[in-house]
Formats: sequence, C-alpha cells, structure tokens
Amino acid sequence: MLNPNWEELHAAAIAISKSAYVPYSKFPVGVAGLVSDGRIVSGCNVENASYGLGLCAECGMVSSLAATGGGRLVAVLCVDGKGDYLAPCGRCRQLLFEHGGPELVLMTPDGPMKMSAMLPWAFGPDDLDRNER
Repeated sequence: MLNPNWEELHAAAIAISKSAYVPYSKFPVGVAGLVSDGRIVSGCNVENASYGLGLCAECGMVSSLAATGGGRLVAVLCVDGKGDYLAPCGRCRQLLFEHGGPELVLMTPDGPMKMSAMLPWAFGPDDLDRNER
C-alpha cells in the first residue's frame, strides 16, 4: 500500500476548493485522493439552482478518477473553504467505498480512519451476486 503524503493531499484539496461553484450555500468543498498508481485526483462541489441536483466534491473526484485511467483510491482528504478537514457525507462515503473499498483511509478531524470504520457494513459490488449464491 502507498503511504499517503497528507500534506500534498491537503494542498491539492485546498487548491481545488477554490474552483467550487457555490453561489447558494457559500460553502466550498475540495477533496483530493491518492490513487493506487500514485496519481492524485481531486474534485470540488458544484451547486445548482435546483438544490437537489448539486454535486458533492467527491463526485467530481471520482469522475476525474474514471476519466484519467481509473484505479483504486488509497487515501482521501476533504476540506472546507478554510482548509479544515471535513468527513464525507453518507452518500459520498458509499461512493468512496465503491472506488477504494474498506481499506481506503480517510483523513478526518480526528485523524486518519479506514473506510471500514467510517462506513461499517458497507454495501458494495460483492453484495450484488447474493442472489447467485
């Protein structure tokens, strides 16, 4: 497993948060992730006048992951507009689990935590074949 450079991920998350489109909430979010091949991918939140259609920063990061060759997320760090750590929302934890699995490490306000602790009993691709068993 790669050893995350948390300072580099923090800087990338802060940088991308400056691109967030947040005319309604005024709450920019940036996220950066270390990919299993050593790349860093990032994303920012993008709001919409139809509030429910807004995209979380993690959605943008996962889209970037897919668009730049895929791979598995190893470590993820999410920040607010001040650069303070944020824990991903429940929907985004599920999204991150899909692309990093239970061993993905998230930086939280309490320090690094594995996805298995952040989203216990997660539903994932392996659960889809239950009807086949």
